[in-house]
Amino acid sequence: MAKKILLIDDDFDLVEAMRITLEAAGFEVIDAQDGESGLNKIRSESPDLVILDVMMSSMDEGFHVAYKIRQEVAIKDTPIVMLTAVGNQTGFQFDPSKDADFLPVDAFLEKPVNPKNLVDVVRQNIKI
Repeated sequence: MAKKILLIDDDFDLVEAMRITLEAAGFEVIDAQDGESGLNKIRSESPDLVILDVMMSSMDEGFHVAYKIRQEVAIKDTPIVMLTAVGNQTGFQFDPSKDADFLPVDAFLEKPVNPKNLVDVVRQNIKI
């Protein structure tokens, strides 16, 4: 059975590009356009990994969603890959080894996303 990836991002074109890339690599892909519907899909669909955008309806919505995921017992162990353009826009770079207390995610991907890098990061962080 294919591993299920949940994309939480409000950029329809980016979601579709990532969907094509991930489905070609053998993953099942579902999506949500905002944090609240993303949380509901995590709870109902039990994805194997979440790709979560930082900036959606607010500049930090993704951060809040990541915190909520880590606080709920049933979903707290779901791997999270944070998708962000923050580095490009602010110069700030996230590092999971240094920022784990600040932002409990498993990996970071900078926009624009390189398709090969996307698949590599998903494979590295998904539980087999």
